[in-house]
Amino acid sequence: MPGTSSRMLALLSLLQSRRDWPGRVLAERLDVTSRTVRRDVDRLRELGYSIEAVKGPDGGYRLAAGAELPPLLFDDEQAVAIAVALQSAASSGVNLDDAAARALTTVKQVMPSRLRHRVEGIRFTDAGAAVRVDPQVLEAASAAARDRRVLRFDYGDDVSRPPRRVEPHAVVARHGRWYLIGWDLEKADWRIYRLDKVAPRFPAGPVFAARPVPAGNAAAFLAARLKGSDGGTDWPCYGELLIELPAAAIAPWLGDGELEQVSESACRVRVGSWSEAGLLSWALRFDAPFTVLGPDSLRDSLAGFAARIRAAGSAGTVHA
Repeated sequence: MPGTSSRMLALLSLLQSRRDWPGRVLAERLDVTSRTVRRDVDRLRELGYSIEAVKGPDGGYRLAAGAELPPLLFDDEQAVAIAVALQSAASSGVNLDDAAARALTTVKQVMPSRLRHRVEGIRFTDAGAAVRVDPQVLEAASAAARDRRVLRFDYGDDVSRPPRRVEPHAVVARHGRWYLIGWDLEKADWRIYRLDKVAPRFPAGPVFAARPVPAGNAAAFLAARLKGSDGGTDWPCYGELLIELPAAAIAPWLGDGELEQVSESACRVRVGSWSEAGLLSWALRFDAPFTVLGPDSLRDSLAGFAARIRAAGSAGTVHA
C-alpha cells in the first residue's frame, strides 16, 4: 500500500481526471478499502479541496470548484513540466515574463529539495517572440469570443478612424503571434486581426449568433489566409525541385514542404508558395545548383524570370 501522502496525491489526480467517481472504483484503483478512501477525502477537505459526496446506488465523490485556492499537489513530472512551461513563457507571445518568473520562484520554494534541484538543473534561454500581446487584451478578446459578444476596438496606430466592430469567433496562436478571427460588421466579411495591434473598447457590445467559420475551423482558416488562400490550407502554387545539397542544409528552411534525399549531395523537395516567383526565390536562397522537376507551368516561367533578371543587371549603374 502506498504512503498516505502519495496516496492522497493519486486520489486527487483521479478526482481531477473526470467528474464523478464511485467510491468502490476509487478504492480499487488505489488498492485500498472504501473506508481508507473516505479518510483520505476528509484529509483533502481539511486542506481546502471542495469534494462533494455523490448520491446513488454506489455512492461516490466529485471534485468541485472551491471558494479559495487550496494547496496544490503535483507529482515529479507535473512539477518539471510547470517549471519548463514557466521558463518558456516568453515564446508564448504574451507579455507574462515577470509574472512567470515570480510564479516559478514561488513553485520552487514549496518543492522538496530533491525536486527543486532537479528543476533548477533545467536551464535554457528563451529568445521569446518578437511581438508581445498585453494579457488584458488577450483576456478581453477571449472572453468576447467565448460569450459571443461584439467587440469594439481600435486597430494599429490609426486612432482617427472609427473603432472596428467585430463578431469575435476565435483567438488563435500561431508561431508566437496571436490572432483574432472575426466577422467584420462594416465589411460584412471575415477578417484576421493581430492581437498586438488591438486596443479594446469597453463595454462589450450585444450578443451575436455564431457563424460557420470558413475552412471548417479558425485554425485552418488562419493557416489558409497566411498562405494566400481563401479555401483550404494548400498553397496557391507548388513546385518540385532537385537541389544539389544534403538534407541537413535544406531542412531548416523547409517549412511545411516535403523532402526526399536522393543521394548524399542532392534532395528532391516539394514546396509551396504564394506564386511561381516565390518558389524560385525559395530555391535561389541556397545559392546551389537546382533543377525544376515540375509542374510544367513553373518550368515554362523560367525563361521569363531569367530575362527579367538579365534586364535588371543591364539597366545601368546607379550613382550616389
